[in-house]
Amino acid sequence: MSGEQVFVSHAPQDLELVGELFSTIKNFPFGVHIALEEVSSGRSRRRLQGRVANSDVVVAVLTDAGVKSEWVNQEIGYALAKGVPVLPLYDDERLRGGYLTDVEGVEIERESPTVTIFNLLSRLRAELAPLGALSVPDWYVRFPCTATGCEHPVTLEIDRGQTKLWKLHGHGRALETTCEMCDSRYYFDPATIGFLKRE
Repeated sequence: MSGEQVFVSHAPQDLELVGELFSTIKNFPFGVHIALEEVSSGRSRRRLQGRVANSDVVVAVLTDAGVKSEWVNQEIGYALAKGVPVLPLYDDERLRGGYLTDVEGVEIERESPTVTIFNLLSRLRAELAPLGALSVPDWYVRFPCTATGCEHPVTLEIDRGQTKLWKLHGHGRALETTCEMCDSRYYFDPATIGFLKRE
């Protein structure tokens, strides 16, 4: 898993929500391009066409603001015209219309972001085939060790299926990995792959 690109189309009002839902997803070794962050970095909306066209999947955030955004609608249309799959991430089933009516997506559960992130990760992994399910050891997160003076690369390999990850989360258990240099141990939430603690 490397080199894949995910573009997130959203309304400006949804930037905080998008930031929350994609915070851990951005740790995977594929590109996550969030539309408003791209525009804020100096790129014009028009130049984002290349980002959309070169993406492996476009996530369309369909909130009340998102479905009214001309940019979200144009980015969906442009992605579909270029043959890029669009994954709807929606507040309400009724917000999935047009070409996305029958596309399997992810419902945003505002009261339970963990569930939303878990389901979003599941759908992204399915869309980024042939990389496939979590049983493929190519799914990992790599980061520098945060122990004082270490900074050795640490890898968390994700080699369990989605069902097992959810069960671990439900039982309050964590995914673990160790720095080979200093033996620091890192713990992650199996549902979101979010960092929990270091020992």
